Amino acid sequence: MPLVTRVTDLIGRTPLFELARTDTGTRLLLKLEQFNPTGAAKIRMARAMVDDAERRGLLPDGGHIIESTSGNTGLGLAVVAAERGYRFTAVVDHHACKDKLRAMRAMGAELVFVADEGDDNLATSAREDLAEAMAAGLPDAYFTEQHNNDANAVGYYPVAEELLADVPRVDILLSAVGTGGSLFGTATRLRQLGCTPHVIGVEPVGSIAFGGPGGPYWQSGTGTPPGATIGTAVDYSLLDEGVKVSDVAAFATARAVAAKLGLMIGGSAGGSVHAGLTRLAEFPPGSTVVTIVCDGGEKYLDTVFDDDWMKERDLLDTAAEREVLELLDRYAPAHRTDQLVNAR
Repeated sequence: MPLVTRVTDLIGRTPLFELARTDTGTRLLLKLEQFNPTGAAKIRMARAMVDDAERRGLLPDGGHIIESTSGNTGLGLAVVAAERGYRFTAVVDHHACKDKLRAMRAMGAELVFVADEGDDNLATSAREDLAEAMAAGLPDAYFTEQHNNDANAVGYYPVAEELLADVPRVDILLSAVGTGGSLFGTATRLRQLGCTPHVIGVEPVGSIAFGGPGGPYWQSGTGTPPGATIGTAVDYSLLDEGVKVSDVAAFATARAVAAKLGLMIGGSAGGSVHAGLTRLAEFPPGSTVVTIVCDGGEKYLDTVFDDDWMKERDLLDTAAEREVLELLDRYAPAHRTDQLVNAR
């Protein structure tokens, strides 16, 4: 890593981690985006959206960025705003992880809540409406509107380039769909580079992007809750399959991966990894399956990794965790098994 002078110079070049491998040579690889600044993938698209706004003259010097966020986009925008001298207001709800809110505030962001303290329901639609109204009333403000901003997906083009620098091809790209930018931006660029993966989107049970009844869910920063509009970054023309994973299964997976391997991943990433592990044997022999792990689990110590929080919401399921642990054992790569034997 060369000497850098800006935090955003540290974005990208995140590692690939081999989580699982079948006897037929199919591998599940995790693109560990928690190695970006802010510990999340979304700083990629935060920078891209600001770059785009500057090119189009939408942000004056010292202007005001406004965004509705559940946390990670806001963290990325807070970094970019601090570097470039913009004011940043994050419109948030109490569904967001407390550590994300604290970190945004620490980096100079102003937080505007759409719900009262103690109301931890997801309020995506209310957040977006307020952010749009606030930006419309201020002459120097720009609402980045991540769900409908073309620069969102473009921000993830380097993910595809990094993947193909590390592996010959990506056969299956399987990841969570929130705004849709990370999955579909990566898929778009892979196609441009001559690689056409089978694209599987993952959303929480209760999300409406792939149809079915809507309802509440606890996975943060992913899915489209009832009442919210599906953004333009969700490109159905690139989607081969859309699957749903429950909060219980997603969180059990995140907890099992942490306990087994010492790798902390977020709750929505747990949903993607669960989908990958449970279907790994179905994929063609020798497939390279990639999941974009959008953030790490350290931000969720008060939620996903807190037994009391999980029990209060009827999300703790030790049997589900054991099932994931069994899959991790079944598909453990040979080198990991050898290391364990040698260590003993």
